[in-house]
Formats: sequence, C-alpha cells, structure tokens
Amino acid sequence: MRNRHPSLATCILLAVLITMHFVRHGEAAEKIAGPVAAELIRVIDGDTVLVSAMPWPDHQVKTYVRLRGIDAPELKSRCPAVRSAALEAQSILTELLKASPVVALTDISGDKYYGRVVAALTLADGSDPAAALLSAGLVNPYRGGRKKTATCS
Repeated sequence: MRNRHPSLATCILLAVLITMHFVRHGEAAEKIAGPVAAELIRVIDGDTVLVSAMPWPDHQVKTYVRLRGIDAPELKSRCPAVRSAALEAQSILTELLKASPVVALTDISGDKYYGRVVAALTLADGSDPAAALLSAGLVNPYRGGRKKTATCS
C-alpha cells in the first residue's frame, strides 16, 4: 500500500514556494492590526516602552514599542533644554501608564531601528497616551521620514 503522507522534502518545498509567492507579490504581513495585550515592564523615554506582549495564549514576548505617531525629545541630547523636555515627556508617560499596567497594542509594524516595533498603544480606560503627550505639547507629531533637528535654546 502506498504512503499517502507527503515527504519532509515535499513539505519544505511547498513552504518555500508559498513564501516566495507572498514575498514576490508583496503580500507578506507588514502590519498586524491587533489588538495584542501587553503588560508594561517600564517606560524607556517619552515615546518608547518595554512590554511583555501576549500575542497567543500562554506565549509572552518582551519587546520595545515605539508609540506610533509621535517623536519625543531625546534624553541623550547635548542640549540641557532638550534633555529637560525629554525627562518631562518620560515622566508624564510614566504617570499615564501607572494606572494601566496592561495595555493594547494595535496597528503594529516593525521599526527600522533598534529592534523595536511601532504600535498604537491604548490604555485600559481606552485613552491614547501618544495623543495626550501631543495635546500637552511634550512631543512632536511623527509620520516617518526625517525628524526635525532640535535647536538648543
């Protein structure tokens, strides 16, 4: 009687062909809609947090998340005024997240730098900390591309 199960080589070839098809046609998953539940580990700066994401039941992935749509001043700036603004943005983000240690990540994509992901972050009460930071004037809007160079005052 003939074996009706495909060989390992056949399965590998099929997987390679399917992958090549999706990559060639630009259909590879570049974004994940979410929501993905995540537990806050710590705030890194005014636009980046470290989380333990739970994309599947009983699976956790620690990753840095850059908040989509904003750019915070840099903590390592040479300019004291920029560093001060960066500390304020970091402090406010920390306060916002204190009340919501579990958040939802949506509109998730890879980031070209530092091994982070970029995602919209929603707190348990439904609020958006990136929007709050923008409204407070602590961060700049960011849609990709070249960032504005901070001037020291």
